[in-house]
Amino acid sequence: MEELNEIQYKTMSVNKINMHIAEMGQGPIVLFLHGFPELWYSWRHQMPFIAAHGYRAVAPDLRGFGDTTGAPKVGHDWGAMIAWAMCLYRPDKVKALVNMSVPFVPRKPTIRPIEALRATYGDEYYIIRFQEPGEIEEEFAEIGTKTVLEKLLTNRNPEPLKLPKGKPFDESPVILPPWLTEKDVDYYANKYEHTGFTGGLNYYRALDLNWELTAPWTGAKIKVPVKFIVGDLDITYNSPGAKDYIHKGGLKKDVPLLEDVVILEGVAHFLQQEKPDEVNEHIHVFFQGLSSSD
Repeated sequence: MEELNEIQYKTMSVNKINMHIAEMGQGPIVLFLHGFPELWYSWRHQMPFIAAHGYRAVAPDLRGFGDTTGAPKVGHDWGAMIAWAMCLYRPDKVKALVNMSVPFVPRKPTIRPIEALRATYGDEYYIIRFQEPGEIEEEFAEIGTKTVLEKLLTNRNPEPLKLPKGKPFDESPVILPPWLTEKDVDYYANKYEHTGFTGGLNYYRALDLNWELTAPWTGAKIKVPVKFIVGDLDITYNSPGAKDYIHKGGLKKDVPLLEDVVILEGVAHFLQQEKPDEVNEHIHVFFQGLSSSD
């Protein structure tokens, strides 16, 4: 993509860490937050589009990822969850949110997240497997960084992701889809080879800590305009109760300014990479609506 040559990179000192960001364009800031196992690069198709429409696109490597230093001993939210949290804590700083893949999860005061996940999915569920520091990292090292990334990024099974102990993935060869090139995988792999997976995995290990720290926000609602986009093959969309929550009023109750829910058919978790044109158009239409209402 020739447009990527126009992206500028800088390192900013924030909260005692050095945060690497990619940015492009001029105008109001559109902040892109990636998930796991991703990097700022996950937004490579959105940044030129948004910049061309009069915005300043900013995509950091989150703490513990890529070229951002200060991998935490425990992490604090990530990707979609960071975006929900930012809107929850500081709605005055956010004009609107387009969130993808992971719906808002209201805090349940009676049960810790890891306990709930283990009871629902069992010990082989990927988030449970990520809990013991060093264990899954050792298994990933034996498999190889690039193969691990290929397996995770190309997963299209909507069933809960299970990573059996000692053999987290099957041995079938990975055939890359058209939307994920060898060059793309190499970019991710080069960064993860350097940093390892621990920084990203620690976000999952902080779920219970986050639950403890966010007690004062029990019952709080998201009070900024929101558009939510998810693929119908996404494991989050197919988790127990998710479709009812999204479509039968639960999400609208917790996110009262929810304006639209978009379900992309035949699309899995990494939708902004798999269907960039559709995602870009959905973002643009939403932003246009906000401008017309000002």
